[in-house]
Amino acid sequence: MTVVLLFHPVLQGLATLLAGYVFWLGLQRFRSQHWHQKVAFKWKSHVNLGIVTLGLWLAGLVGGLVMVRILWHGFLVTGTHGKQALIMLPLLLFGLFSGLYMDRRKKKRKVLPLFHGTNNLLLLILALYQAYTGWWVYSAYVLGG
Repeated sequence: MTVVLLFHPVLQGLATLLAGYVFWLGLQRFRSQHWHQKVAFKWKSHVNLGIVTLGLWLAGLVGGLVMVRILWHGFLVTGTHGKQALIMLPLLLFGLFSGLYMDRRKKKRKVLPLFHGTNNLLLLILALYQAYTGWWVYSAYVLGG
């Protein structure tokens, strides 16, 4: 059973590492738009990897809830870790849909990209905190420490 319980943190950890790279790509766009610096922005990489990242985070959120329900017979028994995941849900959806919207309807924008970037930076910070609280959950519930 311990191997099954490793799947969630490993996948979410990889998604969070990928999110760091996607954030760095988006930062290049911010630099060119707001600081008027000449930098390359890998639009397609940012979009495609952003979709993968947000999709993995969403899958991890659902998978975590399902695993807790099946293995520990309850919802949100992981305390802050589970509750924060639910707080992240609307932010994940906004990040995904705002990014898809901007990709499908390309035009010069200032406000929506700022909201999108700020939202996703907040998600990255929350994901790092999720790793911290997730380590506590894993230690307490799986390793018994």
